[in-house]
Amino acid sequence: MNILDKIIIDKRREVILKKSIIPISQLENSVLFEKKTISLSHNLRNSNSGIIAEHKRRSPSKPNINNSFTVEEVVKGYEDAGVCGISVLTDGKYFGGSLDDLLLARASVNIPLLRKEFIVDEYQILEAKAHGADLILLIAAVLTRQEIKHLSEFAKALSLEVLLEVHNIEELQKSIMPSLDMIGVNNRNLKTFEVSLDFSKQLANEIPNEFVKVSESGISTIEAIQELKPFGYKGFLIGENFMKTENAGLAATEFIKNPR
Repeated sequence: MNILDKIIIDKRREVILKKSIIPISQLENSVLFEKKTISLSHNLRNSNSGIIAEHKRRSPSKPNINNSFTVEEVVKGYEDAGVCGISVLTDGKYFGGSLDDLLLARASVNIPLLRKEFIVDEYQILEAKAHGADLILLIAAVLTRQEIKHLSEFAKALSLEVLLEVHNIEELQKSIMPSLDMIGVNNRNLKTFEVSLDFSKQLANEIPNEFVKVSESGISTIEAIQELKPFGYKGFLIGENFMKTENAGLAATEFIKNPR
């Protein structure tokens, strides 16, 4: 069993437990549930940088990236840097995140927020909406085509945008459907943790142009972005590269100001 399989088993248990504690009606009555969505896909289409910055304390491959920042410091720094949107990890066991992180981020900035999570149930989408997210992530590797269709349509009904993450051509082909806004290619194989920009390059021409193309993981230099832009990528998700520094916001500022 690989790490992704373990995460999904734990996530399904977690959702069952949460459902027994917090009813859907409580989520739907949240103050943030009626908040107008801020579009990440629009920002990416109209940006030169295309940077989606991430708040991430740790990961299965990096047990300690950074615990010294507050969420507010990180996300305000990112917003000041001029990023297009912010990805907030909300998984606790493997990434050290929480829904409170998303809530604090929403209270601190006025740019699109992605709930970065292993979504397997519509309940998690309601949670995302109730905690101020503008979009959700769906991971093709852990969902069937029917699940992707159901969950993405459910998100769209709540006015949330959808970023669908793929790793290979099989995942991409089973996933393409109108209820997606962005398709992201993860350059890190979640089963082996191998990282290569070739994943993004190989799949670029297979992604229809109506979807905003996003390259995720393993992007640490301006050169990497310059390498990917000719392949049609408009979005570049960067987390660890900023978070591992003394000041994530400053690192993002310097990265974005770097001439292309």
